[in-house]
Amino acid sequence: MKHDAHAAHAHHEHHQHGHGHHHQSAPVGWGMAAKATLHCLTGCAIGEVLGMVIGTALGWGTVPTMALAIALAFFFGYSLTLYAVVRAGVALGAAIGVALAADTLSITVMEIVDNGVLLVVPGAMEAHLSDGLFWGALAFAFAVAFVVTTPVNKWLIGRGKGHAVVHRYHH
Repeated sequence: MKHDAHAAHAHHEHHQHGHGHHHQSAPVGWGMAAKATLHCLTGCAIGEVLGMVIGTALGWGTVPTMALAIALAFFFGYSLTLYAVVRAGVALGAAIGVALAADTLSITVMEIVDNGVLLVVPGAMEAHLSDGLFWGALAFAFAVAFVVTTPVNKWLIGRGKGHAVVHRYHH
């Protein structure tokens, strides 16, 4: 199955880039970049919300709550990609490499932006789970992170990196 995937990828590349022009990258649309960013945001949001809920429910301060949220965002972000790539027939060890290559920069940018936004929204980090401010600030932070991270993903995909690596396994 793995060999078939590589053969299919080589065939796909041949058609996408033309005869003998494998170094030229195809134009990347904003739709593809937005889809990759949404995929990344989904994993990040699951981890981030879970971390914020746990930290807030336990009465933790800003630093330990954010540390947990960031760690879980990376965990769930990588996990979603890992699941998809393993399901496509890639061995676990290779799939881990694919997930790390595909998501590290995207998740890092997303986490810097959304946590930065949460830190500057007055009262967001002190808000409780029952406060509209908690959920509103989180939604706003995710929206800003999406807008900032989409061009990063467009740039990565255009260079055959980021989610372009994962795309090779989707047929």
